[in-house]
Amino acid sequence: MGRISSVFKADGVETSDRYSISEWWLEPHTQGPGPHSHDEDDVFYVIEGTMSFLLDDKWIDAPKGAFLIASGGMKHDFENRSDQRAGLLNFSIPGGFEKDMPGIVQWFADHPPGKAGK
Repeated sequence: MGRISSVFKADGVETSDRYSISEWWLEPHTQGPGPHSHDEDDVFYVIEGTMSFLLDDKWIDAPKGAFLIASGGMKHDFENRSDQRAGLLNFSIPGGFEKDMPGIVQWFADHPPGKAGK
């Protein structure tokens, strides 16, 4: 997805749709998917660098080891505002998020991620 990559570590088939786990990497100064919400809970764990998260209307800079939750229905986003590549694990509960990935990949092809703000 341009300056963003993602790989699923566990999908709905493997977890009986109870959850899915994906790993996301953003190059330096890369916007994420944009503010959005959905019914599923998202749990984020920063595995490298510092990722900036929008939770409701507040941006939070989260360094390696940070753990955040965006409950179902909460507006959220993430982006890498730093000078280093940053990565996170995303736990989506319940599972099935991976079924949306072809549309998400196409959306990023049509709307390449821009430069993240500070």
